[in-house]
Amino acid sequence: MAKLFWLEAVLPLGIIAGMLCVMGNAQYYIHRAAHGRPKHVGNDVWDVAMERRDKKLMEEYSSAGN
Repeated sequence: MAKLFWLEAVLPLGIIAGMLCVMGNAQYYIHRAAHGRPKHVGNDVWDVAMERRDKKLMEEYSSAGN
């Protein structure tokens, strides 16, 4: 029985791990509901600016082609 002392740490670790999973999934679903798509990992201000620039260039290109 003395070798099972680690067993009393399993329940708190399970609760902590479960709460981390819940918080992560909540962020994912809230962001997806607000923006219509999942958040890209590592997307900073520069990436957002380049995405806007690319979108604007593609719109200009498609309107010039018509």
